[in-house]
Amino acid sequence: MRTVVAIIIGLSIILTGYVLGKAYNYKYNSVNTVSVIGGAEYDFSSDLVVWSAAYSRASYELKDAYAALKSDEKQVRSYLQKSGIADSEIVFSSIVIDKQFQYNYNDRGTLTSTTFTGYSLRQTVKVNSRSIDKVEKISREITELLQSGIELSSEQPAYYYTKLSDLKIKLLEKATEDARVRAETIAKNADSKLGDLKKASMGVFQITGQYSNEDYTYGGAFNTKDKDKTASITVRLEYELE
Repeated sequence: MRTVVAIIIGLSIILTGYVLGKAYNYKYNSVNTVSVIGGAEYDFSSDLVVWSAAYSRASYELKDAYAALKSDEKQVRSYLQKSGIADSEIVFSSIVIDKQFQYNYNDRGTLTSTTFTGYSLRQTVKVNSRSIDKVEKISREITELLQSGIELSSEQPAYYYTKLSDLKIKLLEKATEDARVRAETIAKNADSKLGDLKKASMGVFQITGQYSNEDYTYGGAFNTKDKDKTASITVRLEYELE
């Protein structure tokens, strides 16, 4: 029995020494790191505007409604060209045709019959242009078309920037430099130096309206309603500390 006890005690001592040795090695072989987030912003103005408007005509006879709609298309095109919009910047959609019916019900609310009342034709015009001021003026001042009898429904212009790829690269450079400076500051205040870069990841690229309270989104905000915008991006870096 004494022999068995001695063996057990001996094994326990060996196991304890092994565990302590591992803990010692882990403690002194582990590497300290610092993780920082850098950011960059840039204010810019859009260089492309997209504006759309829709108009419609209705008639009992399809050919009459179609002829009226084509006449409207001609007047809309002429108005846009006269306002300084190039023909290459104007796109007319295909015509959408809907049959119109009147539904008749009895006193119990049961449908008793339907009566065909004619056709409704609808078309959309879209302008893609770099002449932002001209398009903005057109979207606000369409009284000439309305006075001519065209039932035009104007949408708000949408604003875009055609050099986003270049802008994104510049912001990444600035955000990365900002993160590196932050890491150096932390290391200096901790009496350390930056070692190798272990990890680097890019955050979400956001475009919001200038001077707005627009919220960032997980997938990245992409503002189109404001002409003047702010682009922002974040970068996360993780360095070893020496």
